Amino acid sequence: MRIGILGSGLMGGKLGTIFARAGHDVVFSYSHSKAKLEKLARNAGGRARAGTPAEAAKDADVLLLAVHWSRVDDVLKKAGNLNGKVIVSCSLPMNATDTSLVIANKSSGSEKLAKKVPKAHVVSAFNTVPSEVLFSVFESKGSGTRPSVVYCGDNAKAKKVAAQLIADVGFEPIDAGPLRIARYTEPFTLLVAQLAYEGDRGPAMAYRFEWFEEREQAE
Repeated sequence: MRIGILGSGLMGGKLGTIFARAGHDVVFSYSHSKAKLEKLARNAGGRARAGTPAEAAKDADVLLLAVHWSRVDDVLKKAGNLNGKVIVSCSLPMNATDTSLVIANKSSGSEKLAKKVPKAHVVSAFNTVPSEVLFSVFESKGSGTRPSVVYCGDNAKAKKVAAQLIADVGFEPIDAGPLRIARYTEPFTLLVAQLAYEGDRGPAMAYRFEWFEEREQAE
Protein backbone atom coordinates (compact mmCIF):
# COMPACT_ATOMS: atom_id res chain seq x y z
CA MET A 1 0.00 0.00 0.00
CA ARG A 2 0.93 3.66 -0.33
CA ILE A 3 0.97 5.06 3.20
CA GLY A 4 1.24 8.71 4.15
CA ILE A 5 2.49 9.41 7.67
CA LEU A 6 1.13 12.65 9.11
CA GLY A 7 3.37 13.19 12.13
CA SER A 8 7.05 12.56 12.77
CA GLY A 9 7.03 11.84 16.52
CA LEU A 10 7.59 8.48 18.20
CA MET A 11 4.40 6.79 17.01
CA GLY A 12 4.49 8.12 13.46
CA GLY A 13 8.21 7.49 13.11
CA LYS A 14 8.11 3.93 14.42
CA LEU A 15 4.98 2.81 12.62
CA GLY A 16 6.16 4.41 9.38
CA THR A 17 9.47 2.58 9.69
CA ILE A 18 7.73 -0.74 10.32
CA PHE A 19 5.35 -0.24 7.40
CA ALA A 20 8.30 0.50 5.09
CA ARG A 21 10.15 -2.59 6.29
CA ALA A 22 6.98 -4.61 5.74
CA GLY A 23 7.13 -3.64 2.06
CA HIS A 24 4.79 -0.64 1.79
CA ASP A 25 5.51 2.70 0.10
CA VAL A 26 5.81 5.26 2.90
CA VAL A 27 6.00 9.06 2.91
CA PHE A 28 7.04 10.66 6.20
CA SER A 29 5.70 14.18 6.66
CA TYR A 30 4.95 17.02 9.06
CA SER A 31 8.02 18.16 10.94
CA HIS A 32 9.77 21.50 11.50
CA SER A 33 12.93 19.76 10.32
CA LYS A 34 13.18 18.37 6.80
CA ALA A 35 16.42 16.70 7.88
CA LYS A 36 14.47 14.72 10.50
CA LEU A 37 12.04 13.43 7.89
CA GLU A 38 14.90 12.49 5.57
CA LYS A 39 16.64 10.65 8.40
CA LEU A 40 13.45 8.74 9.20
CA ALA A 41 13.18 7.74 5.55
CA ARG A 42 16.81 6.60 5.38
CA ASN A 43 16.53 4.56 8.55
CA ALA A 44 13.27 2.99 7.42
CA GLY A 45 14.77 1.85 4.13
CA GLY A 46 12.71 0.22 1.43
CA ARG A 47 10.58 2.67 -0.51
CA ALA A 48 10.33 5.29 2.23
CA ARG A 49 10.84 8.97 1.51
CA ALA A 50 10.31 12.39 3.05
CA GLY A 51 7.66 14.82 1.87
CA THR A 52 5.05 17.41 2.78
CA PRO A 53 1.62 16.47 4.17
CA ALA A 54 0.15 17.20 0.73
CA GLU A 55 2.67 14.86 -0.88
CA ALA A 56 1.96 12.22 1.77
CA ALA A 57 -1.76 12.44 1.09
CA LYS A 58 -1.53 12.45 -2.70
CA ASP A 59 -2.30 8.98 -4.12
CA ALA A 60 -2.15 7.47 -0.62
CA ASP A 61 -4.19 4.34 0.05
CA VAL A 62 -4.16 5.19 3.74
CA LEU A 63 -2.97 8.01 5.99
CA LEU A 64 -1.70 7.53 9.52
CA LEU A 65 -2.56 10.51 11.74
CA ALA A 66 0.00 10.70 14.54
CA VAL A 67 0.17 14.31 15.70
CA HIS A 68 -0.72 16.04 18.94
CA TRP A 69 -4.38 17.00 19.07
CA SER A 70 -3.47 20.70 19.04
CA ARG A 71 -1.92 20.23 15.57
CA VAL A 72 -4.68 18.19 13.95
CA ASP A 73 -6.35 21.15 12.19
CA ASP A 74 -3.01 22.38 10.88
CA VAL A 75 -1.89 19.04 9.46
CA LEU A 76 -5.30 18.40 7.89
CA LYS A 77 -5.17 21.81 6.21
CA LYS A 78 -1.69 21.11 4.85
CA ALA A 79 -2.69 17.65 3.65
CA GLY A 80 -5.37 19.15 1.41
CA ASN A 81 -8.31 17.26 -0.10
CA LEU A 82 -8.89 14.06 1.88
CA ASN A 83 -12.17 13.01 0.28
CA GLY A 84 -12.39 9.23 0.10
CA LYS A 85 -9.14 8.73 2.01
CA VAL A 86 -8.73 6.13 4.72
CA ILE A 87 -7.34 7.80 7.84
CA VAL A 88 -6.04 5.61 10.65
CA SER A 89 -5.84 7.79 13.75
CA CYS A 90 -3.65 6.94 16.72
CA SER A 91 -3.86 10.45 18.21
CA LEU A 92 -5.60 11.02 21.52
CA PRO A 93 -7.46 14.33 22.05
CA MET A 94 -5.12 15.59 24.79
CA ASN A 95 -4.88 19.07 26.28
CA ALA A 96 -1.77 21.24 25.91
CA THR A 97 -0.11 19.77 29.01
CA ASP A 98 -0.99 16.16 28.11
CA THR A 99 -2.72 15.65 31.45
CA SER A 100 -6.32 15.01 30.37
CA LEU A 101 -8.61 14.38 27.44
CA VAL A 102 -10.38 17.39 25.98
CA ILE A 103 -13.03 15.18 24.40
CA ALA A 104 -14.53 12.25 26.30
CA ASN A 105 -17.67 10.45 27.49
CA LYS A 106 -20.25 11.62 24.93
CA SER A 107 -17.78 11.66 22.04
CA SER A 108 -14.15 10.92 21.19
CA GLY A 109 -11.25 12.40 19.31
CA SER A 110 -11.81 9.89 16.51
CA GLU A 111 -15.44 10.94 16.11
CA LYS A 112 -14.45 14.61 16.16
CA LEU A 113 -11.84 13.89 13.49
CA ALA A 114 -14.48 12.19 11.35
CA LYS A 115 -16.56 15.37 11.52
CA LYS A 116 -13.57 17.46 10.45
CA VAL A 117 -13.12 15.31 7.34
CA PRO A 118 -16.67 14.04 6.69
CA LYS A 119 -15.86 12.57 3.28
CA ALA A 120 -12.88 10.56 4.57
CA HIS A 121 -13.08 7.19 6.35
CA VAL A 122 -11.66 7.31 9.87
CA VAL A 123 -10.51 4.25 11.79
CA SER A 124 -9.16 4.43 15.33
CA ALA A 125 -6.20 2.09 15.92
CA PHE A 126 -2.79 1.81 17.57
CA ASN A 127 -3.57 4.42 20.23
CA THR A 128 -3.84 1.68 22.87
CA VAL A 129 -0.26 0.56 22.16
CA PRO A 130 2.81 2.16 23.81
CA SER A 131 5.22 3.12 21.04
CA GLU A 132 8.05 1.48 23.03
CA VAL A 133 6.82 -2.03 22.20
CA LEU A 134 6.26 -1.62 18.45
CA PHE A 135 9.70 -2.68 17.21
CA SER A 136 9.89 -5.70 19.54
CA VAL A 137 6.46 -6.90 18.41
CA PHE A 138 7.45 -6.51 14.76
CA GLU A 139 10.77 -8.29 15.29
CA SER A 140 9.09 -11.24 17.01
CA LYS A 141 6.32 -11.41 14.42
CA GLY A 142 5.39 -14.98 13.58
CA SER A 143 7.34 -16.49 16.47
CA GLY A 144 4.33 -17.32 18.64
CA THR A 145 1.05 -15.97 19.98
CA ARG A 146 0.53 -12.42 18.79
CA PRO A 147 -0.62 -9.65 21.15
CA SER A 148 -3.91 -8.10 20.10
CA VAL A 149 -4.86 -4.55 19.16
CA VAL A 150 -8.42 -3.28 18.97
CA TYR A 151 -9.61 -0.98 16.22
CA CYS A 152 -12.97 0.61 15.42
CA GLY A 153 -14.59 2.44 12.54
CA ASP A 154 -17.74 2.80 10.48
CA ASN A 155 -16.48 1.89 7.00
CA ALA A 156 -15.88 -1.80 6.28
CA LYS A 157 -13.25 -1.26 3.56
CA ALA A 158 -11.33 1.22 5.70
CA LYS A 159 -11.38 -1.19 8.62
CA LYS A 160 -10.00 -3.94 6.38
CA VAL A 161 -7.07 -1.69 5.49
CA ALA A 162 -6.44 -0.91 9.17
CA ALA A 163 -6.60 -4.59 10.08
CA GLN A 164 -3.95 -5.37 7.45
CA LEU A 165 -1.62 -2.70 8.85
CA ILE A 166 -2.14 -3.99 12.39
CA ALA A 167 -1.29 -7.51 11.25
CA ASP A 168 1.78 -6.24 9.36
CA VAL A 169 3.15 -4.81 12.60
CA GLY A 170 2.69 -8.20 14.27
CA PHE A 171 -0.52 -7.78 16.25
CA GLU A 172 -3.77 -9.69 16.08
CA PRO A 173 -6.39 -7.17 14.87
CA ILE A 174 -9.60 -7.16 16.92
CA ASP A 175 -12.60 -5.37 15.44
CA ALA A 176 -14.23 -3.54 18.37
CA GLY A 177 -17.15 -2.20 16.34
CA PRO A 178 -18.23 1.26 15.15
CA LEU A 179 -16.20 4.43 15.59
CA ARG A 180 -18.15 5.45 18.69
CA ILE A 181 -16.35 2.65 20.57
CA ALA A 182 -13.40 5.07 20.67
CA ARG A 183 -15.30 6.77 23.52
CA TYR A 184 -14.22 3.83 25.64
CA THR A 185 -10.81 2.99 24.18
CA GLU A 186 -9.43 6.54 24.39
CA PRO A 187 -10.01 7.00 28.15
CA PHE A 188 -8.65 3.49 28.72
CA THR A 189 -5.52 4.39 26.76
CA LEU A 190 -4.97 7.47 28.90
CA LEU A 191 -5.44 5.45 32.08
CA VAL A 192 -2.86 2.86 31.07
CA ALA A 193 -0.40 5.57 30.02
CA GLN A 194 -0.78 7.36 33.35
CA LEU A 195 -0.25 4.13 35.28
CA ALA A 196 2.78 3.26 33.21
CA TYR A 197 4.56 6.60 33.30
CA GLU A 198 3.57 8.30 36.55
CA GLY A 199 5.08 7.23 39.87
CA ASP A 200 7.57 4.55 40.88
CA ARG A 201 5.03 1.73 40.81
CA GLY A 202 3.39 2.75 37.55
CA PRO A 203 4.83 0.10 35.22
CA ALA A 204 3.93 -2.75 37.59
CA MET A 205 0.36 -1.47 37.90
CA ALA A 206 -0.02 -1.05 34.15
CA TYR A 207 0.98 -4.62 33.43
CA ARG A 208 -0.77 -6.36 36.29
CA PHE A 209 -3.56 -7.57 33.97
CA GLU A 210 -1.05 -9.54 31.94
CA TRP A 211 0.66 -10.75 35.10
CA PHE A 212 -2.59 -12.07 36.59
CA GLU A 213 -3.37 -13.88 33.34
CA GLU A 214 0.03 -15.57 33.33
CA ARG A 215 -0.31 -16.58 36.98
CA GLU A 216 -3.79 -17.97 36.36
CA GLN A 217 -2.52 -20.09 33.49
CA ALA A 218 0.37 -21.37 35.61
CA GLU A 219 -2.01 -22.45 38.37
